[in-house]
Order: sequence, then structure tokens, then C-alpha cells
Amino acid sequence: MRLARKVEYYGVLCRSQYRFPVRGFASNVNMSRLAKLKAELQDSGAGIEEFVGATKIGEDVVRKPQIKKPLRKKKIERKPEWLKAEFVKGESLAKYQELKDTVKGLGLATVCEEARCPNIGECWGGKEGTATATIMLMGDTCTRACRFCAVKTSNAPPPLDPKEPEKVATAIHRWGLDYVVLTSVDRDDLNDGGASHMAECIQRLKDTEDPPLVECLTPDFAGNLEHVEIVAKSGLDVFAHNLETVEALQAKVRDRRANYKQSLSVLRHVKECVPEMVTKTSLMLGCGETDEEIHQTLVALRENGVDVVTFGQYLRPSKKHMKVANYVTPDQFQHWQDEAEKLGFLYVASGPLVRSSYKAGEFFLTNVLKGRAKAREASQQ
Repeated sequence: MRLARKVEYYGVLCRSQYRFPVRGFASNVNMSRLAKLKAELQDSGAGIEEFVGATKIGEDVVRKPQIKKPLRKKKIERKPEWLKAEFVKGESLAKYQELKDTVKGLGLATVCEEARCPNIGECWGGKEGTATATIMLMGDTCTRACRFCAVKTSNAPPPLDPKEPEKVATAIHRWGLDYVVLTSVDRDDLNDGGASHMAECIQRLKDTEDPPLVECLTPDFAGNLEHVEIVAKSGLDVFAHNLETVEALQAKVRDRRANYKQSLSVLRHVKECVPEMVTKTSLMLGCGETDEEIHQTLVALRENGVDVVTFGQYLRPSKKHMKVANYVTPDQFQHWQDEAEKLGFLYVASGPLVRSSYKAGEFFLTNVLKGRAKAREASQQ
């Protein structure tokens, strides 16, 4: 009875349209079909050309000439001649390398490198005492995603380095700088936006026998003026916060959490809580702004007590970033320097390659400090 069932079972399998692993039977069928195909192939005289060209057996093979299409040339955007930066050489190269090695050795980040600043060689290779390197606090990853900026972004950056204040102080004293610029990424993930950490870095620099002058380029701390005040009262000499562009282009250029009125309120509050503080901001040109909008912005800055303004050409870091609307000529930059000076700014730096911290040490040492020293001498006489 069992044997009959087995015979019937295998009979059904063999008649099925599917292949089952019936020993002997399936392999014999496959071998016979393969032998038959080989025989047909030998009789036809077909070669590899028929298979490559998908030509039916028996048809003549016709080879079509292959015409190579010329490679499409990439459109290279040529920048104006006035945007070429000079190479670092001689003593400047040695100073540049010294700063670079120190930054790397201490595990610090600089906005000069992270934001791909075109003036890195000129600033880092400046003469003794006035070389300027902008150290970026709180890591190299920002919680904002402005459309002009090359700094890395993330909603969850790495935690703060508690030893960073000590590392920054060590780097500055190794360089022997009289003037240092500190900046930072935005850290919206922290309760105070990183204000207390920045203040600690500044205080550590000032707590020495021969403290350097300190400029701090800060984020907006999400508009929280108490956090702004923590940094403003930490002992720094220049409080900088960049407006970046005119009011009409804020949404296009900056992260949605930043805005024109919020940035103005930060700069205004610093003057209110520390009246003697030098306040500073920077504007990028070439984003699509109009002359009238630039002038209105300068007026608003003076109304909010801003002392220093810099103008520079926006340069696109990569194809992922906002396009350049236009290249502003050196004559136009000179025009805006003249206009800003007429409005009463303490100092104006304006040029295609000027950035917020461009030669900041030279500016402060030669223009502000000497001017104030003369004023004090005159008042004592």
C-alpha cells in the first residue's frame, strides 16, 4: 500500500510544470536539453558576435560603426580678477604653518578653515603681534543651516569639550598674539546656546599677566538677551554679531531661526548693558540686494549703536549652496565704505575679500586703541 502511494506521488510530481528535486529524473532531462542546444549551435555555425549583437541565428551580422559623442564640457564659472587671493610665502608662510600646527595639535577648529576663508594665508601670516586666527568654539558642527555657509550642520552635534577654554588659552599664548578673534557655531541644542561656555573661554584668556584683546563673533542665542548678556559681560573688548544681509533677503540667505530684527536686538542690547563695548557686524554683498536696501541697513545699524561694519563679496562654497547673484566691483565697495563713514561708523572695512575678522588685530591696534589713548592723554592735560 505504501509503495503504491509513493509511485503515485512521484508520478504527479513528474507531470507537474514545476521542477522538483527528483533524483536522476530532473538531471537527465536538463542534460538532454543542453545536449540538444549544443548540437543546434554547432549546426548553425553561429559565433559570439550573434549573441553580443542579439542577432538571430542564420541572419547576416551587420556591424554598425560606433560614433563616440564628444564629452560635454563643464561650464566653469570664471571669477573676476579682483577676487584672486595672494599666495603665502617667506616669513608669512612660516607663521601660517605655526598657527596651523598649533590648531591641529590641540584639536581646535578655526572658522578660517571650516568656512574656507580666502584670506587665511594673509591673516594667519600677518606680522608679529597682528596675525589673526579666528578660533571656532563649541566644535565644528552647527545646528543651523544657512544657505551661504560651508560649516557642517547637525541637529545633534557632539557634546562640548570641557577642556576647550584651557586649550584656547594655550594656543593663543603659544602664538603670542596681541589680538584674538573667537567665534562659534550655533548650538540651539544647549540650554543657554553655549553662552556660559563662551564666557569661560574669554575669562580664561583674560586671566593672565599679559591678556590679549578679545573679539567675539557670537550667534544670536535664539534672541535670548539674558544669554547675550552673559557673553557681553565676560570681559571681551569687541562684541560682534553678523547681520549677514539686508532685511528683504534674510529668509533666502540665513537659517529660518535667524532674522533681521532679532540680530539688531542682540547688538542693541550689548550697548545697553555695556555702553563702552565696541560692537561690530558684517554684510555680504552679491546676494541680490539693492543700493537702497544697503543704505537702509546701514542707517538701522547706526540707530542701534553699532560701531564697526565690514563689507565683503559673497562667494559660493559649493554647488549645494546659494548662487552668487552678482560680483560687486572694487569701486562699488569703496562707495559703500565712503557711505558708511559718512554715517559715523567708528571703522569700516570694505572690499571683495574682506570678511568679518579680516585683519581684525591690525584694525583694532592701529585705529581704535591708539585713537583712544590719544583721547585719554588730551583729557588729562
